[in-house]
Order: sequence, then C-alpha cells, then structure tokens
Amino acid sequence: MIPGFIGLFEKGILGLREKKLAEIIRSCSLCPRRCGTNRLKGEHGFCNLSASLEIQSALPHFGEEPPISGEKGAGAIFFTSCNMRCIYCQNYQLSHLHFGRSVNTQECAEIMLDLQDQGCHNVELISGTPHLAGFFGGLIKAAEKGFSLPLVYNCGGYESIESIKLLQGVIDIYMPDFKYAPGECASSLSGVGDYGIHALEAIGEMIRQVGDGLEVENEIARKGIIIRHLVLPGMPENSFRVLRAIRETFSASVPLSIMSQYTPIPLVKGHPFLGRKVTQLEYDRVVNKAMDLGFEYLFIQEGNSENFLPDFSKTDPFGSFYTRGKI
Repeated sequence: MIPGFIGLFEKGILGLREKKLAEIIRSCSLCPRRCGTNRLKGEHGFCNLSASLEIQSALPHFGEEPPISGEKGAGAIFFTSCNMRCIYCQNYQLSHLHFGRSVNTQECAEIMLDLQDQGCHNVELISGTPHLAGFFGGLIKAAEKGFSLPLVYNCGGYESIESIKLLQGVIDIYMPDFKYAPGECASSLSGVGDYGIHALEAIGEMIRQVGDGLEVENEIARKGIIIRHLVLPGMPENSFRVLRAIRETFSASVPLSIMSQYTPIPLVKGHPFLGRKVTQLEYDRVVNKAMDLGFEYLFIQEGNSENFLPDFSKTDPFGSFYTRGKI
C-alpha cells in the first residue's frame, strides 16, 4: 500500500497545506486552546514553542501495539512539549521539562530518511500537534529524497477539527488517546476541562478519514485507527465512561488499546491514588467492561510489574524494558 502523502506531494498539495499551517501559527489555533500567539515572530503560547521544530529523540520503538512496532520497530519521533499538562505524564521530561533540541526542516527530513534506512515500518509522530507546520516542511523535503513510509499520528486526543482536516490523506494511521469522557477529572488532572468534547470530535474526524478499523498487511498496519486508553489507578469509573462514550459514539469494531503501563512520576508520588501503579484487578475490570460492551478488536497489555518510565536524558530512553510483542 502506497502511503497517502505521496500522491499529495506529487500534486503539490503538501506545499499548499504547509502554507496554510504557517498561516494558522501566525495566530496559533493548532489545538483547541487557540492561544492566538504569533509563533512566526517567536511568540510563545501554552506549548511554549515558537515556529521551529523541537525534537528530543528519534529511534526504532518496540513498545507500541504489534501491528505498529512489528519486528523492526516503529520509527518514533518524540517531539518536545504538549498542548496538555497531565500531572502524571509518563513523558514528563518532554511535556513538562521541555527536553529537546531545535531542528530545521532539512534535519527533520534526514531524521525520517534515517528511520526508513534503519528498516522501521513507519514514521510515528508522538505529540506532534504543536509542530505540524514545521513537520510538513520536513515531510516535503523527505519525499523529494524518496521517503515512502506510512505515517502514524500518536496524539493525546486534545485536537482541533481544523488541524485534523489538514492531515487528511497525509496520515495513514491515527493513534489518539481518549483519556477522559466529559467530566471534571480532565480539568484537575490535565488542565483541559473541555477535553472529552474535543477528543470525541477529533476522533470522529479521524475515523471519517481512515475508517473505524485497521488495515493490516503482512502483520503490519497500513491504514486505520487505534484508540488508546491508559487505565489510571483508583479511577475505574472514568475508564468505564470512556468505554461507553466510544461505544455509543462510534462502533464496537473500532480497535481499542487498553494500557496498564501507568507508572507514577516524581510529581505525583504522594498523590492519594496516582502515587501507585494500577492493580491487576483494576485493569481486569476495565478489560472485562470493554468485552461486555462488545468491542471486537482489543489490544491488552501484560501485568504492570515493571517501571515503564522512559529517561529522555539517555540515548536510548527506553533501555531494555520494551521488548517485541509486549503489548
């Protein structure tokens, strides 16, 4: 299967969308926060980013769902910052502490081409929303030099419809989080009280673009969507509301990844429930609820006995704790 962006590149459409994204960050509305800052002039909004790309790590990643990581790894690009502030974020060094370095579009292209040369099955943008304008410039330069891997969009779910529409035909596989159904915990835990509404709308647009399933060729995903939900300790009702919202808004056929890997970061060590890991009983209750609701395509993790916190101060942030087939 030929990645969707190649046809858009050949027709000059990628360049037009790059210009559109540059206009958007002139008064930034890339995400639902709509800060309105002129990032082209170096102004910083909530994400504390200007127009330049900032990347911390790029490497073959074996910790994703099997059709994404496969045997040779997903070509993960970890971008700096985030449009949310989850107090428990596993990648807090990127989202809170802003680890990373500025790269230009040529360097971004070289990163993508290097991941292709290493044999990765795809290139995966992780928390790429604030960087879309620069990424399109890098993608165009990479395509000019023969880049041809499918693109995976791994995001927190707090996305604007307008930005997702500009990704139509560019992104082959969407991997959005759906952390919270509409309710209060999104505000207290992630600083976005309107999370549930925007996440459902954005995921609906993603499904409109790529369908509500996952096309797999030789055990590797080529097109589609996987909705991810991280089970949080002491919050089973939130997970149940999430599952019901997905089932009622979309369908039982949408692939769903239920993750047990939550590991407390230093910021929440003393929190009344986020200060511990998820118990097997808590996780099993969520999985059983998904099965009761009739979900047909589930990715389920093994027990959470390991420390899943990456360390982005190291060359290999994940060390040895992610192995093939873990999810």
